[in-house]
Amino acid sequence: MTEINLYRKKTIRQFIRFALIGALNTVVDMAILNLETILTGLKTGTPFAVQKALSFLVAVIFSYYLNKKWAFEHKDGTKGGKFSHFVAVSLIGMAVNVASASLVVNIVRPGLNLTWIGDQVWVNIGSLCGTACGLLWNFLGYKFFVFKAE
Repeated sequence: MTEINLYRKKTIRQFIRFALIGALNTVVDMAILNLETILTGLKTGTPFAVQKALSFLVAVIFSYYLNKKWAFEHKDGTKGGKFSHFVAVSLIGMAVNVASASLVVNIVRPGLNLTWIGDQVWVNIGSLCGTACGLLWNFLGYKFFVFKAE
């Protein structure tokens, strides 16, 4: 097998593991977000964005350890893998995630005027849209910046 094929195979394996970790992170993110929005009753506007940011940050800390050890199989003491780099990539990913989720909840939802869909369902639709939008950015940032090979 050529070096290019081995690299491609490794990248596909990393992406599959990254996606599985992402699914777990989505559960963590959405569980916290739903808990916040149900407890506070705040499901739109700036309070929603703040709650979404908090739930995302909790999930990203969980994500760091799983991505480091399993998806990218990063060993301590090698180049990259610094938590500060992970946080930097994740903060940009968070901006993409929160902006996308907020766009769906605060602009798309009223524009569609689908009043039969409840507020809590829109919280989850927005959250999933944000997650999808941040997926590609995060994978590329983690692979080539945070957990880059030597």
